Amino acid sequence: MITLNNGILKVEITEIGAEIRRVLKNGEDRMWSGNPEYWSGVSPILFPICSRLPDDEYSFNGKTYKMQMHGFASGLLFEVESAEMDTAIFLLKSNAETLKMFPFEFELRIKYTLILNTIKVEYFVLNKSENTMYYSIGSHESYACPEGIEAYDVVFEKEEVLKTALLEGPVFSGKYETILESGNTLSLKEDYFEFDTLIFKNIKSKKVSLINRETNKTANVFFPDSEYLLIWHPIGAPFICIEPWQGICSTKGDSKDITKKEGIIALGSEKENTHTHIFEFK
Repeated sequence: MITLNNGILKVEITEIGAEIRRVLKNGEDRMWSGNPEYWSGVSPILFPICSRLPDDEYSFNGKTYKMQMHGFASGLLFEVESAEMDTAIFLLKSNAETLKMFPFEFELRIKYTLILNTIKVEYFVLNKSENTMYYSIGSHESYACPEGIEAYDVVFEKEEVLKTALLEGPVFSGKYETILESGNTLSLKEDYFEFDTLIFKNIKSKKVSLINRETNKTANVFFPDSEYLLIWHPIGAPFICIEPWQGICSTKGDSKDITKKEGIIALGSEKENTHTHIFEFK
């Protein structure tokens, strides 16, 4: 476990999945505990896909590959490339096992930086293959809501019409359900999660705030590089996940060809992409 501490935030990160497991501010844990009663995760990294694939498989150059939900990065051991008081870099390289699922050589670096009461997360994806690499990447941070989620609002940076894309098994049905006709404030309700997940594909905002209506305790989430935003919550659990993704699940009837997948990122040989998001605790 690597610990970062800048005197305002104390952050614990495990080498398995380079996953944040704890964030303390003023002695209070602001992230979900990872209690498996509801969900053993806290903030897994989704790579090289987000969500599930039809039949848990995709094709590339005429060959079929199996891939589990959200890919494999969250379950693998990262190398600690560097660690200082307020910054750490974790590295995952492709290997014989990843190549069976994902036929590209890559390096994935996760950099965490504490800046006052914020955590800056940078994903550096380097394609070491001779071919163009096709991937998605996303985050899955879970924020503690000890009073229950119905004490909280999610406030969007801009006015929105919020339509959640509806799933049919592991894929989109092509249908949507409107949950906010117009406005910037979504008051959380357990009922929303009968859908499983709120999935927003066409929002204008690049920042949302999780705010307790009584205490004004706030977590701000900035996602300048993410096209999709998901909100997930197991019914009854004392946390909410706010998930910026660059990638999304397929729609019913789509090809399994990964090069044609919605939201997929094409990265040329020896090229590197950077994806950033920031979360802030008040």
